[in-house]
Amino acid sequence: MAKVQVITDSTADIPKDLVKELGISVVPLKVHLASESYLDGVNISSSEFYSRLKEIDQMPTTSQPSPSDFVEAYREAMENGSTEILSIHLSSAFSGTYQSATLAKSMVEGEINVTVLDSKTASYAIGTIVVAAAQAAQEGKSMDECVAVARRVMESKEVYFLVDTLDYLQKGGRIGKASAVVGSLLNIKPILSINNDGEVYAVEKVRGKNKATARIFNILKEKMPEGLEKAAVMYTDNREEAEKWADRLRETFGFEDVQFTHIGPVIGAHTGPGTIAVVAVPVQP
Repeated sequence: MAKVQVITDSTADIPKDLVKELGISVVPLKVHLASESYLDGVNISSSEFYSRLKEIDQMPTTSQPSPSDFVEAYREAMENGSTEILSIHLSSAFSGTYQSATLAKSMVEGEINVTVLDSKTASYAIGTIVVAAAQAAQEGKSMDECVAVARRVMESKEVYFLVDTLDYLQKGGRIGKASAVVGSLLNIKPILSINNDGEVYAVEKVRGKNKATARIFNILKEKMPEGLEKAAVMYTDNREEAEKWADRLRETFGFEDVQFTHIGPVIGAHTGPGTIAVVAVPVQP
């Protein structure tokens, strides 16, 4: 096992094969659907979640891991031979997960060396950061080097997404009710992103999904004229649409190594079915 163990939470939406390959430890959040509670990605899959979501009327809710959940993960990593832990988590603007991890760090102080990072983002935009850090750890890089890799990806990546309806973001307090109503009435598709404070905001408002999609790839080309180092498409129940977005990445950048990943139940509970997103990291100068 790598000297530095990278730990994240389930909202990073990292494909299970990558989790296994890179030895990443994942602490699950909970999603509450109707009268049932599930561990994100453990006893409910993304496919099951979106299928169930269409069958119920009430909005799902979510809850963060407890500090003790993180303490358990930190101690397990040390028992397995790691000497330092890099813990990277969902934006603190969305959840108390980062605060739980920070409190857990204080609970094991003097026993385990833990560095906690607020990713200030969500879904595989976190996953891209975590995977890069885990690859560095697997190469035997030091904690400082792994943190530097994580911060470079955090600062250089771009993430954009579209939702089918603004209702989920509005009811979760992520976007104002007036914006949700106007968007629905006028077929306005806001191109959404996450700012440096880790909050959702509208980059531009475009009439119609096709135009909004085309504009996303134009924005990426404007911001990353030298090309891509990494890119991924995140989807909910719309893999066919995700394939089309991947094709656009290939056409726009000549970039073939596109990662696909499901937007998991916890993030999906706040964005709804039909959500699709892209995260890209530019070629480093």
